[in-house]
Amino acid sequence: IPKARCNEPCLPGSRKVPTDGIHVCCYHCVPCSDGEIANETDSDICQKCPVDTWADERKIICIPKTYDYLSYETNIIALAFYFISILCSVETLSILTLFIIFRDTPIVKANNRTVSFILLTSILLSFLCVFLFLGHPVDITCMLRQSLFGVFFSIAVSSVLAKTITVCIAFKASKPGSYWRKWVGEKTSNSVVIICSSVQVVICVIWLSVSPPYQEYDMHSYPRKIIIQCNEGSVISFYSVLGYMGFLSAVSFVLAFMVRTLPDSFNEAKYITFSMLVFCSVWIAMIPAYLSTRGKYMVAVEVFAILTSSTGLLGSLDV
Repeated sequence: IPKARCNEPCLPGSRKVPTDGIHVCCYHCVPCSDGEIANETDSDICQKCPVDTWADERKIICIPKTYDYLSYETNIIALAFYFISILCSVETLSILTLFIIFRDTPIVKANNRTVSFILLTSILLSFLCVFLFLGHPVDITCMLRQSLFGVFFSIAVSSVLAKTITVCIAFKASKPGSYWRKWVGEKTSNSVVIICSSVQVVICVIWLSVSPPYQEYDMHSYPRKIIIQCNEGSVISFYSVLGYMGFLSAVSFVLAFMVRTLPDSFNEAKYITFSMLVFCSVWIAMIPAYLSTRGKYMVAVEVFAILTSSTGLLGSLDV
């Protein structure tokens, strides 16, 4: 018995939709929607694929989604960041070694020796923390990368702020009978670094204790990809870390800008002004770019900001 029909059968990948006619054998064939399949002829419905799979081009079978993150193996951006971070780390380590070798020379002593050591070490660690952002994210790297980056950067910016304050005090103390003479010395600059960086440490400790970052799978932002990323946990804590760094850099920039025209013996303020200008510009531009991207591109934006601003901080050293 071939069967009465008004049209050809619906092929796999499509489903039947009845027409408005009087004959039940008449229907239209409609392709399955994205993420749905029909693997039989004349299917009445399309089946939705599981959340970790996606329909193939013919919409007949569900195939696994690909995992997406800033991978060394498949992403040239990650490799570029890897080698840039290594080169910058070697350069910073070389400068730190020179400072250590010539630590007793007048020029190193005049450059606020202890704070310079702290600044170079924190910049070196900032370059190295880039590796926590590259590769497959897991819970421990998600917890460490933002908190360590925030602490290292705060120590670096606090060191720059200490240098700026030292320049201001040194100029005021050069006047006869100045009240500021008792504030000249390493104790003041060291106290600035400890106090300012301790605030960021407290913020990060609270963040990790209350709502720490963790690994998550984003299955909805892209139809054919599963994005492996870090959920920052407490958004308030994340932006508190960034906001505090911005506050320190803004204060340092304003102070350095005010004393940039001091005599040549105090010209370190010019370098500090330039480095803070670079630092602030990078992070101001980074925020809208960071918020408008997702997945590995969001991570790439932050890594670029870390590398660029860390390089700018090196400019604060009058060497």
